[in-house]
Amino acid sequence: MRKPSSNTRIDRFKAQARQLRTELAGKGRAIGHGEALEIIARQNGARDWNTLRALAARPGNNRPLSVGDRVTGRYLGQPFTGYVHGLSHSAQSDYQRITLQFDTPVDVVSFDSFSSFRQRVSGVIDATGQSLYRTSNGEPQIVVEHAGL
Repeated sequence: MRKPSSNTRIDRFKAQARQLRTELAGKGRAIGHGEALEIIARQNGARDWNTLRALAARPGNNRPLSVGDRVTGRYLGQPFTGYVHGLSHSAQSDYQRITLQFDTPVDVVSFDSFSSFRQRVSGVIDATGQSLYRTSNGEPQIVVEHAGL
């Protein structure tokens, strides 16, 4: 008898796979649970299910970012809350391309008499959630982390 998984992240991925199977079966395309897990893994930026499961179970990184996650952080020095709208990861790179949807638009101009608001932005981040590119003062353009953690 296997010990039940105590990682809620893994349980959530498995639930997504079950939901995917149910939805596809309703449309006349039955797939196995293993295939559904592989699809969920790719949607979350991993090359396969084993990689996603290992990332989710890794101590200190048991919550890798995935599409739909609530996040907080800073964009061009301005605080934001929102969610991960898109995420892609290449097997050859340690970086991820992320698209964020802010709850409320962020003013990206620091000049008092002019404003420019952004509500959806994209960038490249590393494993710590910081962008590769920096602003003129040396700060990362994007800093992102899970909300409420």
